[in-house]
Amino acid sequence: MLLDYQSILDTIHREVQPLLREGKVADYIPELSKVSPGRFGMAVYCLDGRTFSAGDADVKFSLQSITKLFALALAFSREGDVIWTRVGREPSGNPFNSLVQLEYERGIPRNPFINAGALVITDILATRFVQAEIAVLQFVRMLADEPAIDFDRIVAQSEQDTAHRNSAIAYFMKDFGNLHNPVASVIGSYCRQCSITMTCAELAKAGSFLAQHGTIPWSGMEILDASSAKRLNALMLTCGTYDAAGDFAYRVGLPAKSGVGGGILALMPGDASIAVWSPGLDATGNSLAGTYALERFTTLTARSIF
Repeated sequence: MLLDYQSILDTIHREVQPLLREGKVADYIPELSKVSPGRFGMAVYCLDGRTFSAGDADVKFSLQSITKLFALALAFSREGDVIWTRVGREPSGNPFNSLVQLEYERGIPRNPFINAGALVITDILATRFVQAEIAVLQFVRMLADEPAIDFDRIVAQSEQDTAHRNSAIAYFMKDFGNLHNPVASVIGSYCRQCSITMTCAELAKAGSFLAQHGTIPWSGMEILDASSAKRLNALMLTCGTYDAAGDFAYRVGLPAKSGVGGGILALMPGDASIAVWSPGLDATGNSLAGTYALERFTTLTARSIF
């Protein structure tokens, strides 16, 4: 039975309005603090090609940590399981920019979605490609079938100007031998990667290959085999929403990756890819209204992975 996704999205759009100014916009990256907390967009990309949207679904926003998913997929598609010798697959239980575990785990990050792990993935890509961030950008453009997707260079510079903790993390891993390229170039690539901007509609389409078991639904091109796609979905479920992954799985029940720009990409394997954006964040760095919207989505559709 085909669900009336448009009606569901319209209902959610109405319901989230009181929440839109309750969260806190990320202000440690100065440019992100300028985004209005009243924005909300949501889009569903079905694997049969249908798209549904509501609110600001066609407004571009900074993906931030959501790009970690695409960087990981690109690295995994090229390098395979060897990447797990340098980064783990376990939830961290700590904030995404924490250095705490790196000391006693000898520079091996817990997972590729915390900042330390994402920097290792950037380092892996920097060894394979001339410019890691360009490789990620081209990968995302191909997945979304949208060549106009680009960096926000003002956001990238703002992020790089305030990347003191990420630099500390990178130097720490460098000391343990788990960063092979120069720290400055890895940090620069990472900041530019995080500044990629997309709309909810573009993001939902770009992420749909992970809902289609590793194959782009609109082209049939295989990015990952089904087993590898399953593994990335599992990582999203257990590690994709910072140290709130357990609560997110409890409330929403879908694999997801969030970013401090207020975006969340969630997957219904075999069915659809969902993107939501609302800049106001909760205490763990996830979109407050976005998390609620996805919780309502799985409730109203009666569909989750559980």
